[in-house]
Amino acid sequence: MHLTLIIHSLSSGGAERVMSRMANYWAEKGWDITLLTFDDGREVPFYDLDDRIHHLPLAIAATSTNPLTGIWNNFTSTQGLRTAIIKSKPDAVISFMERTNVIAILATRGLNIPILVSERNDPAMLSPGKMWEILRQWTYPFADRIVVQTERAGHYFAAKLQDRIFVMPNPVILPPMEISESAPSLPGDRSLIAVGRLVPQKGFDLLLQAFAKLKDRYPEWMLTILGEGELRPQLESLRQELGLTDRVHLPGRVKNPHELLKQADIFVMSSRFEGFPNALCEAMVCGLAVISTDCPNGPREIIREGVDGVLVPTEDVSGLAAGMERLMSDPSQRQAIAAAAPELAERFSLARVMGMWEELVKQVIKEK
Repeated sequence: MHLTLIIHSLSSGGAERVMSRMANYWAEKGWDITLLTFDDGREVPFYDLDDRIHHLPLAIAATSTNPLTGIWNNFTSTQGLRTAIIKSKPDAVISFMERTNVIAILATRGLNIPILVSERNDPAMLSPGKMWEILRQWTYPFADRIVVQTERAGHYFAAKLQDRIFVMPNPVILPPMEISESAPSLPGDRSLIAVGRLVPQKGFDLLLQAFAKLKDRYPEWMLTILGEGELRPQLESLRQELGLTDRVHLPGRVKNPHELLKQADIFVMSSRFEGFPNALCEAMVCGLAVISTDCPNGPREIIREGVDGVLVPTEDVSGLAAGMERLMSDPSQRQAIAAAAPELAERFSLARVMGMWEELVKQVIKEK
C-alpha cells in the first residue's frame, strides 16, 4: 500500500502526534509512506519518525490567515503540493486539519486519487476564519471521506455530507513501563498535572482560579502545567496575582510527558472545547485519576463518569474546584479511579483504531 499523508507541520501538538503514530505504524508494516508538510524543514519533527517514512517539507506558506493570499495568489505553492502528491504515486491521500484539508483537496482535483480529510478539533467551536470556512464548505464535497473524532463533530457538517462522515477516535498507546533516570521530577508531596498548549481553548486560566480556591486547605499539593503557547505571559501574571507563584509550575513542552504523568496523583483537563484529547487518554493509560470538563466533544466519549474519571461543568471554576477537591481529599476514590483508567488502552488500542483506518482506506480505493 502506498499512502501520502499531509499536515501543516510536525511540531508539538495532538494532530501531529497522531499522524506521526499512524505513519510509523504503517511504515513498520512495510507500507510505502510519504509524509508531506508545509513547513520549510528547518525545524526537526517534534515526534520521532520511522526512518522508512519519506518526509518531504515543501516550504508552502499555505496556512495564511488570508486564504486568497494563501491559495489563489500563491498558486505555485499549491501546484507544488500537487506535484509532490503525483510524484509519491499514492493509492490514497490522508490530510489533517481544516486549512490543510482545503489545500489538499484543491491539489488533488482531477487526479483520480482518493482523499480522506480529518478534522482534529470541534468544528463548531474553532473556526478557521470566514473565508476558510467558505472554502471548506465548497471543497469538502470533493473529499471521499471526512473523518471526525466524535459523532457530535460530524453533525456540524451539512446533510449532503453525512454519508461520507466517519467517526474515528485517536489511538492510545501504552507508555513505557520504566521512567528514565534523566527524567525531571515533579515538585511537592502531592501533584496535580495538566498538559496542553497555553491557549484559550485549554482553559488554564480557569484551572489556576480553581486551584487558588484550594491552595490553603491543601498546602501539600502542587500544580504543574506542561506546554507552551501564546498565553504564557498572561498565565504567569495570573499565577502571581492569585498567590500561586510557589505552587504552580510551567516548565514548557516535554517530549515524553508520560515520565511526569506517572509521577503525578491527579490529571486535570480544564478545556473549553476539545476534539479527542490525547493528553487525557495518555494520563488515563498512565494510571492516573483524571478530572475533565464535560466540554462538547471528547471527554464524555472517553471517561466513564465515576468509574475511570470525573466530569465537571465546562467554564465553571467552582465546579472544577469541587471536582479537584473530591479526589484530592479522598485517597481511596482516587486510587479506585486510577486503577480503572488504563482499561482505556483496550477500547482505543492502536491496533483497533489503525484497523479502522485501513478498512476505510480500502473502501475509498475500491470505490474510486
